[in-house]
Amino acid sequence: MTNAAAVPDAPDALADLAESIAREAAALAVRRRAEGVEVADRKSSIADVVTAADREVEELIRRRLREARPDDAFLGEESGTADGTSGFTWVVDPIDGTVNYLYGSPVYAVSIAVVRGVPDPSMWEPVAGVVVAPATGQVHRAVAGGTATLDGRPLTVSAPTSLAETLVATGFGYTADRRWEQAAVLAGLVTEVRDVRRGGAAALDCCAVGAGTVDAYYERGINPWDMAAGSIVAAAAGAEVRTWEAGDTRSFLFAAPSIVEDLVTLVRALEDDVLAS
Repeated sequence: MTNAAAVPDAPDALADLAESIAREAAALAVRRRAEGVEVADRKSSIADVVTAADREVEELIRRRLREARPDDAFLGEESGTADGTSGFTWVVDPIDGTVNYLYGSPVYAVSIAVVRGVPDPSMWEPVAGVVVAPATGQVHRAVAGGTATLDGRPLTVSAPTSLAETLVATGFGYTADRRWEQAAVLAGLVTEVRDVRRGGAAALDCCAVGAGTVDAYYERGINPWDMAAGSIVAAAAGAEVRTWEAGDTRSFLFAAPSIVEDLVTLVRALEDDVLAS
């Protein structure tokens, strides 16, 4: 079993730990999916589900991190926070894309990031992130300021020359009011860009920006665990990461540098119009 002495503070070592645990967690998620998925609870709405596997996978991740790095803090989607004394915080989504997982779609991920400081994207210092897609075995990995990789191959963002040539990914919240607002923004956006994709797993959407399989991803109201690891991958691959306050929550946008300013301007203007109405 890995111990604290064997896992130093070096970012590459922390990334190695995240990858090892994420691979183990992904294997558990695959086994539980094959056995049949049980809805354990609902959160913000009837559509916002938690499976028994979400909780079991997070407990595995939390236990492995505690064994290897007992002084680190923790923030997980299902089990909340645990304080630490090291200055590092692990930000975990055990199954990002739970509804996809419930329905048997392969578009879900295990997302593990480590940051310095409090687990707030506007305040933390990113260190390393790993996003594993259990259904395919693909591993996205990056150290902040380093190289982003997919299964060991370097990733680089795309370079569309205009919004009209930009493929945009997005997502939706689970409450009716939030979805209405997001749909209204999308209605104004879809005529200005090449096309829109809705995958259902924020971590993978962030990684897709880094891989260049989409040019941008934006969403209003995602949580720290949804984007922590994926944002590190996207940024290391050359994406610009932007965030701003939008109504009662925060919007995030990850995009190729060539169109980021135009896309931020458009999305913010659309959100302002919708939220003012």
